[in-house]
Amino acid sequence: MVHIVLMKFADAGDAAKATLRLEELAGVVPEIRAVEVHLDELNTGVSWDLYLKTTHLDADDLRAYQAHPAHLELGAWLRPLLTSRAVVDYTEA
Repeated sequence: MVHIVLMKFADAGDAAKATLRLEELAGVVPEIRAVEVHLDELNTGVSWDLYLKTTHLDADDLRAYQAHPAHLELGAWLRPLLTSRAVVDYTEA
């Protein structure tokens, strides 16, 4: 199961801080098989500030990741910094 999140920050400088914290989750949450975090480089009018991709064995592992205390703590810090967020979850072929 692949989990994609696009984030737009009120202050784009917070995206770099978020990148570090999101990458650290891979070493803490066992249900994360892989993580990628990228910052937007072009800053166009339609750009998002941050791209997150996490990969999980299945939907149950994705739900376990989302319920993990480290993810919940990071989310509590992150959500107030965001102006918008978009999510796509899908199964890789």
